Amino acid sequence: MSPHIDDEVLGCFSFLSADTHVIYFGVEEREQVTSGERLKEQGSVQQKKGFSWQLEKFKVNSYLENELIATIENSVNDRQPERILIPFPSYNQDHRAVYHAARVAVRPHDINYFVKEVLVYEQPHAFLWSDRPFEPNYFKEINIDEKIQAYQCYRSQVRTYRSPELLRAMAELRGTQAGLPFAEGFHCLRYVSD
Repeated sequence: MSPHIDDEVLGCFSFLSADTHVIYFGVEEREQVTSGERLKEQGSVQQKKGFSWQLEKFKVNSYLENELIATIENSVNDRQPERILIPFPSYNQDHRAVYHAARVAVRPHDINYFVKEVLVYEQPHAFLWSDRPFEPNYFKEINIDEKIQAYQCYRSQVRTYRSPELLRAMAELRGTQAGLPFAEGFHCLRYVSD
């Protein structure tokens, strides 16, 4: 689940593949970059990784948790995924809304499909400025050069506070924690083994 176009690359690139479906909850329209430009950037990443996706029409910076829940429940019930990835609830209001809505949508429930794996992914902005620490307990090896190349497809979003150098440093830190050269870290909320 990607609150904005680019969160899927920044937070859970290691899971992006032809077997992955990404829900984008909205795309912003700004003076500096149009929604059309953002979708073109997203198309470059999607072609590289081959994942399927859908774009919801929620207004960026105005997401309401109760409005997101049904969208997530419907997608989970239709697709019946083994795993979902949700953003860490950072200072970004859209990330908080998606996180909390997803927690409600995938709660143990006798009507909705039960998702066996629920992972929370980390973002550079939460790494740098958070009111609570991100505590990874699940790691996945990553090709950091491929992640940076994909991120650079989002030309309008490459900034100092989430620079390629920061992405490399984060991947090296999480890799060190996991005994790997480079990794992404996740916080596992639920893992049910077969």
